Formats: sequence, structure tokens, C-alpha cells
Amino acid sequence: MNYILSLLIPMIFLFSFLFALSRKVKVYDSFTEGVKGAIPLVLSIFPYIATVAMLSKLFEVSGLESKITSFISPFFRFTGIPEEIASLVLIKPLSGSGSIAVLTQILERYGVDSYAARCACVAYGTADTIFYIGAVYFAGIKRKKLTAAFVISILSYLAAVIFSCFLCRIM
Repeated sequence: MNYILSLLIPMIFLFSFLFALSRKVKVYDSFTEGVKGAIPLVLSIFPYIATVAMLSKLFEVSGLESKITSFISPFFRFTGIPEEIASLVLIKPLSGSGSIAVLTQILERYGVDSYAARCACVAYGTADTIFYIGAVYFAGIKRKKLTAAFVISILSYLAAVIFSCFLCRIM
């Protein structure tokens, strides 16, 4: 099965190449035209991605994350979010790789069958990295009024985490 899956991407590429040839498409020329269009997009998005990456690492390393976690733990307790996953809830909107590291720590510390681990796994899957996706999206459209979009995204993420912890509690 792994052998078949490892051939899947090359087969898709080969099929696309052969299909394009059958339609008399100049494959190499089309590829280079696509790359030419991608370079300006990458250059316009890079500053936003670099900013989000640096700020998320600074948030983690500076100790601000732990201070905010201890400050909002009573709110988490009130809403049913286990305090053990507070750092995951805070880092997930900022950093995908940072949230994977936090999720791994939660699983190792509390065990994979614990309530905190179940909540952490479901909460991890509730949303993507809000600020990264927002930076990529808003860099592409050049829209400057993004406060409302980020507020709505964060509130919906928080509602999803609360609801996922509620579901983990009753199941």
C-alpha cells in the first residue's frame, strides 16, 4: 500500500503531462509562464509571512505566552477549556509548527487517552493558523481593513475550541 501511495504524485504528474501533450500544449512554455507569475506573488507575500513567523517565535520565547496563559486560565476554566491546553489555544492562531510542538508536549505529559489530550487534538483540528492565512490572503488582495476579519476569525476559533471541549466532555 505504501508503494502505491508513493507512486501517486508521480503518476498524477505523468498523467497531467501526457494529457497536456495530447492537447498540443507546450508544457515547458506553460510551466515557465506560471513560474513568472508566481515570483511577484511570492515577493509580495514574503514580508507578511516573515512578520508572522518572527512575532509567533517572539511571543513564545519572550515569556509573554506563559504570562497570558496564567492570566486567562480562569476564563478557560469557566468556558470548559482545560487549563492544560491553554498554551495550545494561544499558539495555534500564530504558528502551525509551534502548535504541533505544544500538542506533542500535551500528549506526552498527560497521555493520549486523557481528557486534556482529547481536547487538545480536537482543538488543534478546529482551525488553521489564523494570522498566517490572513497574511497570505490579505497580501494577495492588498486590502488594508483587516481588523474585522481577524476579530471574527479569532472569535470563531475560540467558539470552536469551547464547543470541541464540550463535545469531548460529553463523549
